[in-house]
Order: sequence, then C-alpha cells, then structure tokens
Amino acid sequence: MEVQFKIFRYDPAVDPGPYYRRYKVEARPEDRILDCLNRIKWEQDGTLSYRMSCAHGVCGSDGMKINGTCGLACQKLVKDYMCPEIVLEPLPVFKVLKDLLVDMDSFLQRINAVKPYLIGDKVPEKEIPQNPEERKKIDEVVRCILCACCTASCPVMGYNKSYVGPAAIVWMYRYIFDSRDSAHEERLAQADDPNGVWPCVNHFECTRVCPKEIPVTKSINTIKREIERLRTKE
Repeated sequence: MEVQFKIFRYDPAVDPGPYYRRYKVEARPEDRILDCLNRIKWEQDGTLSYRMSCAHGVCGSDGMKINGTCGLACQKLVKDYMCPEIVLEPLPVFKVLKDLLVDMDSFLQRINAVKPYLIGDKVPEKEIPQNPEERKKIDEVVRCILCACCTASCPVMGYNKSYVGPAAIVWMYRYIFDSRDSAHEERLAQADDPNGVWPCVNHFECTRVCPKEIPVTKSINTIKREIERLRTKE
C-alpha cells in the first residue's frame, strides 16, 4: 500500500523558516513509522534528519510528534494511522536542531539535577539488600527510557519553562522511594519547590503518551502526598 507522509523540515543554518514536505512510501500495515522514515532517508531524501538507535523501544531516541501525539517512531505502526497522511513533527517545547532532531541538553540537565543515583551515608562494602515489597514501590518508574515524550506533551511546559518536567519527577520518585537511598528528606525538599512537583495540575498527558506505560501523573501526586505527610510529621 502507498502511504503519504507530511514531514516537518527545518535547517536553521539555511532555511528562513520551518516548512513541510510530502513523501510517498510503499509500506505494509505492520511496518513501523521508523521503517518508513528510513526508506525516505535511504531511498528518497538523504538530507532528512532524525534520531534512532536500537529501533526496538529501548533507547527512547526516536521520540517525535506523530499525527499530533508524541510517541516513539519504532513503536508506532502504519496501521495505527489509517488516514490520508501521517504528519511527523519534532517533539514540542524543545529547540529544533534540524528537521525532527531536537536539542535534548536542557532535558538531560533537568534529569541530572535530581541526582539520579543512590546517595548513602558511606560507600557500601557489599550489595545493599532490597526485598520484593521494597522493590515493588519503584518497579514501574524504573522503566523510564528518557525519551522525553512526557515532557514534550506536558501543557505546563508550554508556559512554564522553569518547571522541572514530568520525566525529572519520575526520576525523583525513583530515588525518593528507593529503600536503599539515604537522602529521602533531601530529595523531598528538592521536589517541594515552586518549579518541582507543584506546577503539575493533572492534565495526564504525560501518562497517556508514555511508551513504557509509567503512571507518571500518579507518581507526581504520590510525591506531593509524601511531602504533605512529612510536613504534618514536623
């Protein structure tokens, strides 16, 4: 079958502004959007730019906006979009470097700012044990692959550039509720910031688009309740 794509194009070095270009590709319903992108680049237009790596929904590198919704091109199939044309655009809220390629520096800086590693009182001499019930508390959030789809979809990010964003909060949750971490109150204090968890007003867009089905909004609200519990305790 013939599938028509309408793809966002923009090279800041040479283009006066963004524009769209249409391409036609022969594809099967079960083909991935990424497969079609590769055919376009390899067979029709080598100037097209986008990210990809594992192509199996593990690395999170090929996040983009597909027919208005953020997702991974390697997970979405042609049959998911049985419409006259499939529109591909870069992830919103990020600076476009070229075509579907966006600058992830600010996103990764937000992740690094939450100290995404275990903090302890001293370097352990052996592995820190964790029982199944303790592990269960963080089982869902450890699936995050840093694709940025949640952050790009968050309406709050559109008007509050200082908001840390849902992905960074997922990583906060990962360590706030990890039984092996010793910085519980320190991490909660970081989350309890005007641009921490509180700007979230439960749009649920982050949860809807997460390719790993992480309950992002629920995780944010759980941190809010933990902050309030700590305040009451004090």
